[in-house]
Amino acid sequence: MATPPLALYIHLPWCVRKCPYCDFNSHERRGPLPEKAYVDALLEDLAHDLDISGAPRELVSIFIGGGTPSLFSPEAISRLLEGIAARVALPTEITLEANPGSLETSRFGALREAGVTRLSLGVQSFNDNHLRDLGRIHDGTAARRAAEAAFDAGFDRLNLDLMFGLPKQRLNDALQDIDTALALGAEHISHYQLTLEPNTLFYRRPPTLPDDDSIAEMQVRCGQHLHRAGLVQYEVSAWSRPGQSCRHNLNYWQYGDYLGLGAGAHGKLSFADDKRIIRYRRHRIPETYLRLDAPRRVTHRQEVSPRERPLEFAMNALRLNDGISLALYNCRTGLPDDTLLGPLQPALDQGLAKLENEQLRLTTEGQLHLNHLLLPLIPDSPGSMP
Repeated sequence: MATPPLALYIHLPWCVRKCPYCDFNSHERRGPLPEKAYVDALLEDLAHDLDISGAPRELVSIFIGGGTPSLFSPEAISRLLEGIAARVALPTEITLEANPGSLETSRFGALREAGVTRLSLGVQSFNDNHLRDLGRIHDGTAARRAAEAAFDAGFDRLNLDLMFGLPKQRLNDALQDIDTALALGAEHISHYQLTLEPNTLFYRRPPTLPDDDSIAEMQVRCGQHLHRAGLVQYEVSAWSRPGQSCRHNLNYWQYGDYLGLGAGAHGKLSFADDKRIIRYRRHRIPETYLRLDAPRRVTHRQEVSPRERPLEFAMNALRLNDGISLALYNCRTGLPDDTLLGPLQPALDQGLAKLENEQLRLTTEGQLHLNHLLLPLIPDSPGSMP
């Protein structure tokens, strides 16, 4: 078992208004944001986690998510990145999530100067009717202007989040969203289906969504559209120009390590010497989080047992179109091949997965049944390894 690459996730939990489909740890802003106190807390978290992680390790990426991180002033983001740089070298990929809106858009240039190198815009759709149904506070014009403003500010790496399977959405609507994103010049598009998650307004009061066949057709046809435009699907819901995949997400999917700073953030650390893997999370309520010191902000810490690792690895790695090498599985989990291949043998027998040159991947049909194929990897399930 080897020590994997290390990324850094930073959670800024405030937003203007909670969207009815959102199940992330986000909280509506009420009054001025406690920027100074929160940045201080994030840097305390970082120092705490770096001490625990052991030997000095380089960061492969930083991702600042939320909430709506672009609500923080560029000065606060600059101070945060300077504080990180004082402790560990900054990577070349530093992503910040932003929503279309006049306040956030006006800050793009200053955010670029602060050190952010990649923006991820929560567009979701360019259709005004669909945006209203989703409870978004921007319209299609604002979404287009935000993408243009990002390029004008010097961001040559831009992701646009788009959703499909929306209330009242038709195939042509979904294709139009793709066309608009491509015309704006985005080199990375996250394209994912709207799902009704527990603890959301949509789950309690479900909207009427397109039927399963219509949603499947949207996914296939939009994928064909993106492929013809020269984008590569490197993960189930991620498309990019060649060489422009998101390094931070790739680290997740390849079972890399990451520190999680901020209210509700999760982290994962591997220790090669004694072959341990731990996961942890921090207190999710911002006000309580800020009242605690760094050690007490960690509310949960758990060691990932060897029996749990095959499922943890596969549920991420098998989302990648190219799959994953068995050598990487051995390296990241410290386990032999049969702990993964044994439970997945039915998928291999049925042609839903392929093993070629020690590289394991799902077929196109297999990706549609990923959750079902993972069932034998659940500890104590029928077909799981003893």
